[in-house]
Amino acid sequence: MNLNKSLISLLIAAAVSPALAHDIVPGAKQTAPVLLTDATIHTATKGVLENADLLMVDGKIAAMGVDLAAPEGAKVVSLQGKHLYPGLIALANQLGLIEIEAVRATDDTSEVTDTNPDIRARIAYNADSEVIPTVRSNGFSYSLVYPKGRALMGQSSLMQLDAWTWQDATVTDAVGLHINWPSTSTVANWWNHKKPEEMAKENAKALQKLKDYFVQAKAYADAEAAGLNKGVDSRWQAMIPVFKGQRPLFVHADDLRQIKQAMELAKQYQLKLVIVGGRDSWRMANELAAANVAVVFTAPYGIPERDDEANNTAFQTPALLQKAGVKFALSLDGYWDTRNVVFGAGQAISYGLTREQALAAVTINAAQIAGVADKIGSLEVGKAATVVVSDGDIFDYLTHKVSAMWIDGREVTLNDRNKQLHHKYSQKPAI
Repeated sequence: MNLNKSLISLLIAAAVSPALAHDIVPGAKQTAPVLLTDATIHTATKGVLENADLLMVDGKIAAMGVDLAAPEGAKVVSLQGKHLYPGLIALANQLGLIEIEAVRATDDTSEVTDTNPDIRARIAYNADSEVIPTVRSNGFSYSLVYPKGRALMGQSSLMQLDAWTWQDATVTDAVGLHINWPSTSTVANWWNHKKPEEMAKENAKALQKLKDYFVQAKAYADAEAAGLNKGVDSRWQAMIPVFKGQRPLFVHADDLRQIKQAMELAKQYQLKLVIVGGRDSWRMANELAAANVAVVFTAPYGIPERDDEANNTAFQTPALLQKAGVKFALSLDGYWDTRNVVFGAGQAISYGLTREQALAAVTINAAQIAGVADKIGSLEVGKAATVVVSDGDIFDYLTHKVSAMWIDGREVTLNDRNKQLHHKYSQKPAI
């Protein structure tokens, strides 16, 4: 029996191991200045600089302008008019937490029980994931990863995508507390044939259960402030910064009723609220803007949810949020599909966003929502030297070609598994 178990373990390890680690070496720390010349610089906050230069020193942007002088010992890279952008930021996904959906041993996206506000995503982050380089190759330098679950899911972590371990990948830990909001739908579907009244009762029960968690957590926070707690409950301890407004509450909700309920809860406890998903956010964009609620819109390619919705509703939503004054970022929930967020932004351009607004949705807006806009998200002197070079418009399928990337001044390899397979099979003899 022991021999059989050992053999099975070895077979599983042999099958899974090749998919768990890539052979790409992270970029070495910047030791000499790097001057990028003759570029079209998209700053994300201060417009576009034509035929301009950008100087990177000690991992920071040291200067931007025309005809900058190269410091002694600097490496000079002529971009010949190519487009230079801030490293793109993907919010709210499981990149690095899952490798192969069909292999449970590679899936570390969620924990058991409903109350895991003390869980931190970065602990489970696999910096060697084969998926990460494929996302990086499309221009993404950062990802906000979060743990999934049924109710209080846990805390997200902002990771940079060229690292040896989760420790050196971490940019910011405990960015926000993520909650999976209870369903409000009473419409039966192929996996749920319950009657509407029965579903309504279940929804109400789940919502009350979530509210009870907040009552318990707030009571704990008040007792902690008064010095009355006799021990530490790590679950509610992790929620104290949320009640203090130091950590936002990321509520995963799509339906209009879910969003309204979440806003009521946030108002009750004076919480800083971010809606993740936001399929119906366009329906109450003015209310979201008035309440200063940010949205991470994860359905840029979404299909209509209702029969009376226009086919292009999802494509128009970013422009509607922009018009209403809602702070929003674009994303795709999941992991491998994260690389296509950049094209989702391009789709939004076709339906009302300007290129500058689309760029902001995957750079500076995302950085502001994640609380790191003072460090990343735009090309400004003093910020991280995290830049990406595209031969053409990075949002256009036809001209998008990411040819170089630096993260904190470190030149990053853009090789990935997809490119390796393409190179291999393009050489296969015809049969």
